[in-house]
Amino acid sequence: MTAPEETAELPGRTLIEQGAPVAGSMSRAAATVVFEPSAAKVTISASFAASLRTVATEAAGLPAPREQVRAGAALAFAVEYAATQHRAGRAARTDGWCDGRAGGRPAAEDLAEAVVAAARRSTDERRVRHLGYLLAEMSCSPDLDAGLAGRALRSSEGLSWRQLALLAGVGRRDRVPLPMAPLPDAPRPWSEWGAREDVADLQRAGLVDPPMSAPRPAATLPRLRAADLRLTRSGVLVHRLLALDLLHEDAVTEALAALGLPRS
Repeated sequence: MTAPEETAELPGRTLIEQGAPVAGSMSRAAATVVFEPSAAKVTISASFAASLRTVATEAAGLPAPREQVRAGAALAFAVEYAATQHRAGRAARTDGWCDGRAGGRPAAEDLAEAVVAAARRSTDERRVRHLGYLLAEMSCSPDLDAGLAGRALRSSEGLSWRQLALLAGVGRRDRVPLPMAPLPDAPRPWSEWGAREDVADLQRAGLVDPPMSAPRPAATLPRLRAADLRLTRSGVLVHRLLALDLLHEDAVTEALAALGLPRS
């Protein structure tokens, strides 16, 4: 049996290839990068690839087929983003991120397992792409530690796709101005009410400023405008690690339209 035939039968490689319904045709190429790098057309850090091999192999026995799809897609997206960063000249971290630790395995593998678990639970599969991006972003971000990665992952798990799109819009407000019209406090249409609650939840979660204001009797507070929203430090962390700059502009436009606000 030849080496390519041997790697083709590896369950971890099969898992990444099974991500195709979510990640598309690049899943097969991503699996090659991880399990047969000499045959791949793009490159990622060897140590990061080793971490992905380990976690893909461990996750290959997932019982639910659609969970396998999402897990494989998250790892494929991680490969895609890591390869893009490598081509852009961003070096993989060399601070031991992918090395074993006393009494435990590498932080990279711990995070990869957590990302796979989050992807499995993401029934809105549009989120899976950005979970994979989080894993790859950490592989070239020596200024961030495992605790910060875990914080961003936990914060993002509670967010809907529309809330991610709203965060993306706030994060790019300097390039694409947000609407100046005030947000309605209690819109009548259910769809607009739900979108307004999404903004309020982002405020309550401490991801965007200004924070929620407590009602004051006999006082008129200025109405919040979309243009007033800014990322908090926590919001910047989530925005950076999920690479929300890459979230498609159409999704941001749709989220703002749900608020009943035109784009500026």
